[in-house]
Amino acid sequence: MLSNLFADSPEYNARKAKPFTPTKVAIADLHAAVPKHLFEKDTFKGLLYVARDVICAVIIYKLGWFIEPISHSLVAHYGLPQIVGTVFKWSAWATYWFCQSVALAGWWCMAHEAGHGNVSPHKWVNHLIGFSLHTFVLAPYFAWRASHHAHHKATTSIERDENYVPRTRKDYGLPSESQATGRDYHEILEETPIYTLGRLLIMQLVGWQIYLMTDISGSPRHPAGTNHLFPSSALFKPKDRPGVIASNLGISFMASVLYLWSRQVGTSTFIKMYFIPYILVNHWIVMLTYLHHSDPTVPMLRQNQWSFVRGAVNTVDRPLLGVLGRFFFHNVSHDHISHHLFSSIPFYNQPISTAAIKKVLKDDYNYDSTNTFRALYRTFTQCIFIEDDGDIVFYKNREGQAARELAKDALDRPTKGKLS
Repeated sequence: MLSNLFADSPEYNARKAKPFTPTKVAIADLHAAVPKHLFEKDTFKGLLYVARDVICAVIIYKLGWFIEPISHSLVAHYGLPQIVGTVFKWSAWATYWFCQSVALAGWWCMAHEAGHGNVSPHKWVNHLIGFSLHTFVLAPYFAWRASHHAHHKATTSIERDENYVPRTRKDYGLPSESQATGRDYHEILEETPIYTLGRLLIMQLVGWQIYLMTDISGSPRHPAGTNHLFPSSALFKPKDRPGVIASNLGISFMASVLYLWSRQVGTSTFIKMYFIPYILVNHWIVMLTYLHHSDPTVPMLRQNQWSFVRGAVNTVDRPLLGVLGRFFFHNVSHDHISHHLFSSIPFYNQPISTAAIKKVLKDDYNYDSTNTFRALYRTFTQCIFIEDDGDIVFYKNREGQAARELAKDALDRPTKGKLS
């Protein structure tokens, strides 16, 4: 049973075994398959989801205040051994951290939907909701919204994408593919398991903040110093700059509120009630965004083979946290391909859209039911670099091997200027 939990899924293995051919499906075919009413926004319905998210987090927060008193009472008033109180306390805190982090990651996902205009047909409602929810979890709503929209316009494009752009053989200083030996890969790329684990933990716990401040996984075309905090950053156009300033002011205000609150309740309470859930929110956000766009069996494309449809289809739907993920993450992981194809469809309609586009995409639809933690480790350790040339390329591992190959006729069709 445990072996199945950490095994690759049947969908992943089937995709890995099949040589890749880029989709020939046109955007018109996909539009024709998706019912038009799915694009309609309902402000009342959207705000009900927002209210649900807020109420869930508030309830969890209120319950958190009972953990210490109950653990103390079990020992002082009911005469149970100290170990019982200690076990209860830390089990309860672990449960609180998990539940609150998932709930607040839901706030992040709702703000993401608001950034796409999907909470309401009214722009001011979307911005009010998105700015409020993102600011509470110290995310720069307007700044990230700008770079995220650019990402949607160039998904999996090696030249133009904004997120999780892979580094190349040249970036690592590796010899050419024809000249590289096993020793070259070993000397340059090999690392100890504990070092790999350390890097993975850093990515999962503070990777989001590092990305915002340094653009570390963004496009190599950006100059040094690119980040989401400076209005003059290469990420932004002049029209984006007032929003970047507003985002910074919002985060500064929230940080001040948290500082004053921590002075009132104490550092220990602040860490337990807010800081640890906040760090774990970043874990969920990095996990879901990373795994949508990085996988050994899904290619990256250069301009001669890239199109909007191909870029969107070259993402992966994953059932992250199952029903819980659907409820709190608003279908962003379960229906990510549809979200990229039709980002103006409200999140509550995306499952219907996914069912429709699957019938059109058929084998071009990428789904992976691999345990998400297994998938995270697999991607982190196998998606190391891509080749410096080639219009369709797969990640290669530390031995210089790709998990999937191109079909013989994959590049036969000229595509420049002809793909939708």
